[in-house]
Amino acid sequence: MPSTAIDSQIHGCMFSTDEMREILSDKAWVQKWLDTEAALAAAQAELGVIPKEKADIINQYAKAELIDIPSIGEYYKSSITIVPLLKAFKAILPENAGEFVHWGATSQDIVDTGIVLLERDAYEVILRDMKLCQEYCLDLAKKYRNTIMSGRTHVVHALPITFGYKAAIWADELGRDIERLEEMRDRVFVGEMAGAVGTLASQPEHGLETQERMFKILGLKTPTIAWHVARDNQAEFVSVLALCAGTLGRIMHEILTLQRTEILELEEPFFMGKVGSSTMPHKRNPAVLENVLALLRNVRSIAPSIVESMISEMERDWGCFLSEWEAIPRACHMMAAALEKSKNILKNLIVYPKHMERNLFAQKGLMLSENVMMHLANRLGRMTAHGIVYKGAMEAYEKEIPFKDVLLRTPEVAAAFTEEEIDAMLDPHNYVGLAPEFVDRVVAKYSKN
Repeated sequence: MPSTAIDSQIHGCMFSTDEMREILSDKAWVQKWLDTEAALAAAQAELGVIPKEKADIINQYAKAELIDIPSIGEYYKSSITIVPLLKAFKAILPENAGEFVHWGATSQDIVDTGIVLLERDAYEVILRDMKLCQEYCLDLAKKYRNTIMSGRTHVVHALPITFGYKAAIWADELGRDIERLEEMRDRVFVGEMAGAVGTLASQPEHGLETQERMFKILGLKTPTIAWHVARDNQAEFVSVLALCAGTLGRIMHEILTLQRTEILELEEPFFMGKVGSSTMPHKRNPAVLENVLALLRNVRSIAPSIVESMISEMERDWGCFLSEWEAIPRACHMMAAALEKSKNILKNLIVYPKHMERNLFAQKGLMLSENVMMHLANRLGRMTAHGIVYKGAMEAYEKEIPFKDVLLRTPEVAAAFTEEEIDAMLDPHNYVGLAPEFVDRVVAKYSKN
């Protein structure tokens, strides 16, 4: 019976996806180990290390559905090597082929290569969905290129931007994460076949050739030297996932913030029948956003534990690797669920341009203080202009009166500008800088890919 959130029949949809559960299932783990043993046997048969007919049998029977998987779990109660798999595999192999499985290998060769193969399958899903999230952000950037909204620094109104500009920043950051994912491929997806302490002492004649042929079959890179205790590849894999989770977390948190009742410029997708509260029928809660933020927080929290697992003893330290077996799949499960939900949020995001327009004037013109200051600076100097505008802005803020009224009765401003010029300076639509052009730059950058 399921006992974790990931496998729960109740909560499972909140913490993983059916696709990722299949990729990281017990059957998948066993299949990756069998794939590794089969590739080893095939490579050794080509080199004459083991009989070809035995290697053919090993490959023919290297199917997880033929294995008594529960028996592997029973064996694991007394052994955390690959021996439990070997016992279950040997039990189904005819013609004494079991005697030629795992020739010259050590348990960690199979376990490490197996988890790399699992990571690669999970990675393909994560990379695919990261690209879709970026695509949806680019769509938002293009659609809302010129839609003016309040830019905020330190959570308060700063200067006008466009929503397209904000979405373009999201897209560009996701683009860098995608680059990181793609760049780590050759470093992370590397096989392991090195023998007891990594020296290939059990295969002195054909060890290097076995490696090359074996990993060509599996589609993995061949290591320069054994990485039994060098766990930086695994740490990099999870660390890059954590960076992706940081980017998505920032985007989702921003949408959450902009869904506040007092702001309501953005809202996660809504449909009739989606209930926000059992007692308050009016509630349209950002429940999916909150789910995603929790998942991404957990993904980020896993990275330090895997980095900590890099501190391994001498030539073998299973105590550290056990952390990877548990934590790396968990990170992939939660990242997959977060991406699945994020795709829907970004693709079907509810945008309220009218609310963005309304909020531009919440501070009665104060958001354009820089524009006024820069115009005044041309005549009085920047620091003098800053002092004049600062004094007027604080008066308008504290008295909650229109900034224009204060400016009109400020002698230095009134002497320099007409009322029409002040109106133009206080119009947020006239002060978005190069926001639309920056959108175009981001869209053009990724249109080339």
